[in-house]
Parts: sequence; structure tokens; C-alpha cells
Amino acid sequence: MTTIATARATSTAAPAAFFAKWADMATWPEWNNDTEWVRLDGSFTQGATGTLKPKGGPKVPFRIERLSDTEFVDVSKLIGARLTFDHQVATDPEGTTVTVNVSIDGPLRWFWIKVMGGDLAKSVAPDLDALVAAAEAVLV
Repeated sequence: MTTIATARATSTAAPAAFFAKWADMATWPEWNNDTEWVRLDGSFTQGATGTLKPKGGPKVPFRIERLSDTEFVDVSKLIGARLTFDHQVATDPEGTTVTVNVSIDGPLRWFWIKVMGGDLAKSVAPDLDALVAAAEAVLV
């Protein structure tokens, strides 16, 4: 498995605010600049599937691999590779820390890293910052 990008941010919003934003996939384009639209087949649960349309790219099927009160992991199937977004939340006296790790595995990961790895690496931190702002806006 190859890590493409990792981003971390601290927020005043509770972990539940982040899970609410992740679960409301139709609104992802509001805080994720690379996403045209997302559709979830059913409810936001472990094992659920859906389709994501990145801006300028083809539709990509995904699956929610893991979901707990501290973790949301979705995996997109690419030709010859699997793209994983691992979202973690933790609380401490400073607030809520959100970490996003993007990684890829599979025999054609080298191809996908060339095609989209640079753009993903550049967008993970700004998208996380926008997610934090969206989660915190719910508090107002």
C-alpha cells in the first residue's frame, strides 16, 4: 500500500458533526472541491456501497469498509487498484482531531498515482479544512 497524502486538523466541533457531514454524501461537493457528486445506495453503514463522480473523471464505485464512532473508511475500486480514504476522529482537551489518510494498493497503483496522485495530494488538506469549517458552522 502506498500513501498518497495525509492531513490533520483540530476542530471545536464534536466528532458527531463530522460523521453527520460524511453521512450526508449529497453535500460533499460543498466542502470537497474535487467531487462533482456522490450517491450512497442506502444508509450510511458499514458495507454500504455508492458511486462518486470526481470533477473531470469517470464515475467510481465505492464501499464503506469500516465505520465506528471513531473511524470512517471508504474504498474506491479503480481498474487494477483500490483507493482508500481513512478518516479518523479523536477527542482531547484541545478539541476534536480529524485525520485523513489517502492510500492506494493494487498492481496498477503506479498508474493511478501518476494520473491523480498529485491532485489528491494537493487537495486533501484544503478539503479537510473546508470540512472542519462546515462541521463548525453547524454549531452557530
